[in-house]
Amino acid sequence: MSNPCILCVAITGSLPTKANNPAVPITVSEQIESTHEAFEAGASICHAHVRNDDQTPSSDPEKFAALKEGLEKHCPGMIVQFSTGGRSGAGKTRGGMLPLQPDMASLSVGSNNFPTRVYENPPDLVDWLAGEMRTHHITPEVEAFDLSHILQAIRLHQEGTLYGKLYVQFVMGVKNAMPADKEVFDLYVDLVQHRAPGANWCAAGIGANQLIVNEWAIAAGGHTRTGLEDNVRLDRQTLAPSNAALIRRAAELCEKYERPVATWQQARDILDVPLRG
Repeated sequence: MSNPCILCVAITGSLPTKANNPAVPITVSEQIESTHEAFEAGASICHAHVRNDDQTPSSDPEKFAALKEGLEKHCPGMIVQFSTGGRSGAGKTRGGMLPLQPDMASLSVGSNNFPTRVYENPPDLVDWLAGEMRTHHITPEVEAFDLSHILQAIRLHQEGTLYGKLYVQFVMGVKNAMPADKEVFDLYVDLVQHRAPGANWCAAGIGANQLIVNEWAIAAGGHTRTGLEDNVRLDRQTLAPSNAALIRRAAELCEKYERPVATWQQARDILDVPLRG
């Protein structure tokens, strides 16, 4: 067996609440506990948002600091990835936590439609966020909601704007953005492999698309993301009991396709994200 598969757990996000699924971790302590369970189930990256006490999204650096401290204590070696997504704040507040030096941070390099609004990522903000990540030695995970975002990520990396090794995540299934389409997925994979052969890629499916996109990614030799941020259910009738349950489901797919689940050490080697001293 070869080609380990990195499993990323997106623990909370900005939208799901306890009303959608009581297992969604909202407080920092809940997030640490939920991530620890997912870490033990095979997750080697934690994609993290933080919330206010009323469950609304936040960009509060103090909350991110407390979360990072807890994850480093209870999930030693796990890659900590902070979100700089637009639902949690506007402008440079989206990167206010980057001086905390997480291992990685999400980065959207272009705008697109979301279900009820435009997800704005103007070039000057993208450049600023990328610059902050470079200053603090943070590897971006480029979240690609459209084909143009993949091409832009490759260009920015070639120009030296993006720090570290190029890592692109295909996000599929967001209403009004890119649907979960196998032909498009195959195009994405082919494009990255031919135009950025040194890059790694990952894929995430939103809502009911989560499981099928997980399977596409694992079968095609890439990495994948799952978690309650993207999908709160195991199936139409059953709420997911935890983030760990979704990671275990992805790990079962890895076994089906004879791919080992990457350890945190392997994930760091694959992505060239060393432990900080």
